[in-house]
Amino acid sequence: MTSSSPAASLADPFYYLVNFQFVLDWVAERHGDLLGDEERAFLADFAALPRASRALLVRMVMRRGEHFRTSKLVYPEIDAENSADSEDSAETGDGEAALAPLLAAGLVEGDPALSLETLFAQLRLPELRLALAGEIRAAGLSASLGKAALLEALAPRGLEARPLAAWWPAAPDRVVRLTVMATCDRLRLMFFGNLRQDWSDFVLAELGVQRFERVPFSAESRAFQRREEVDAYLALHRLRDRLDAGEPVATLADALPPIPSDNPWLSARRRRLELALGRQAERDGEGERALGLYRQAGWPAGSGSAEARIRHLRLRERRGEHAEAHALAEALAGESPGEAEAQALTRLLPRLRRRLGLAPLPREAAPAPERLELCLPLSPSVERAVGEHLQRDDAPVAYVENTLLTGLFGLLCWEALFAPLPGAFFHPFHSGPADLYREEFVARRRERFDACLARLDDGRYRQAILATWREKQGLANPFVHWGALDEALLSLSLDCLPPEHLRACFARLLGDLKANRAGLPDLIQFFPEAAEGESPYRLIEVKGPGDRLQDNQRRWLAFFREQGIPVAVCHVRWVQPA
Repeated sequence: MTSSSPAASLADPFYYLVNFQFVLDWVAERHGDLLGDEERAFLADFAALPRASRALLVRMVMRRGEHFRTSKLVYPEIDAENSADSEDSAETGDGEAALAPLLAAGLVEGDPALSLETLFAQLRLPELRLALAGEIRAAGLSASLGKAALLEALAPRGLEARPLAAWWPAAPDRVVRLTVMATCDRLRLMFFGNLRQDWSDFVLAELGVQRFERVPFSAESRAFQRREEVDAYLALHRLRDRLDAGEPVATLADALPPIPSDNPWLSARRRRLELALGRQAERDGEGERALGLYRQAGWPAGSGSAEARIRHLRLRERRGEHAEAHALAEALAGESPGEAEAQALTRLLPRLRRRLGLAPLPREAAPAPERLELCLPLSPSVERAVGEHLQRDDAPVAYVENTLLTGLFGLLCWEALFAPLPGAFFHPFHSGPADLYREEFVARRRERFDACLARLDDGRYRQAILATWREKQGLANPFVHWGALDEALLSLSLDCLPPEHLRACFARLLGDLKANRAGLPDLIQFFPEAAEGESPYRLIEVKGPGDRLQDNQRRWLAFFREQGIPVAVCHVRWVQPA
């Protein structure tokens, strides 16, 4: 993390409290108009707490779930704070002293009713056997049942939720419930713009495990501009959790929230959930519902999910609706689909035409890559075995799968990727722009990317890439894997890879950053002393016994052949030593 980092030093035992307070202050300053009465009340209540109580609440927020046994809420720095001499009597006493203000403020519930499932999550098996001894006897269950089997056996009895003391009067401690987890999740969402990132990002940054590019924030640099957008995100998130928990698709589909029409990234998030619901409906045998969900997620073709469209067509095909599927597939083929969708359509359309008795479409044979066949001694890594076999002093081999070409792209186009556009960066912990995989990402930065790629035409690219590699060393970039790149590999690559090849590959990456960043060949072999007219390098995709080319690999191979980029597929057979 840079010297201007908001995170506290890990030498401070209350570093996590400082980090949490930074998030609260950031959200209050930049998202105050999105806060409701509940969030404002929490900010005020939290600020009024003694430090030990604030620290205990943050410790609970950072843990999983909402229920906690008081015997597990023991932290040395909080105990020390409570034991220290203080004019504030609330900060003296034993570990319970930090909990008391949280209970008084209603931030923690002191005696919550626990469902059977929650009880099982809180107690160990020997404790459950004591707490549920009567229920176990009444159900005629063996006292030796394991925890999972015991829960499965007792669940059908419909035991009502009750406080721990009612379940187990002799319990040695109590269970409390954090009542503000949803509020804290909302605040975390407004800070990070997602719920994938959590409070550990501060710690990783402070430890130097992860460092981030510094990007200025404008007034428009917020993940959300309206409160209803936050509400919609949280609603989608809860629906996804409910889907994962096994709730019926019909119930969840009816609860899909409306999305503001001017928020394309939330619309895309809803489409991903519709796709997931459609897949589950298909697995459950609800074909009509699956088709409807795929249609919602996939159309219009210019902005919907390509995967949803293809799944819609394949499901119609399996249902025998060949004419409908063929009409839709032909319409999609005429709308300039992306490479992955076009590849799927080239497989689907011939099958549908055969089933409808239509004449086959003419097909152009794709140029085949060079084929290598090797018989090698058994090795735990087929790529390493091939690399070692091909390695020569005058023709070194490096393992670069999805790291070299993408890394060169990320280094050359660094300033375009980290351009401080509205909605791209809105907190200090972005490993890349928030809109990286949105449809408008490249269009919004077209002039910047064009300026970066122009260096490939005038020869400035080598200096630019190496300078960025030195200047930005270790900073997070979604395309640069620092552990896979060193200056020697970069220099050799820039010596041997023609700039026109790099430009072609980078242009393809920009065509679909999410799909095309993967599927690149495993190895590269350099021929720095190649004679004039011979290629100074070749890319090598390695396939072990029984391994087949994936679709994204096939697309890259076809592209390389079209562009005259040297590439080979190496098929390996293992041989036993004599």
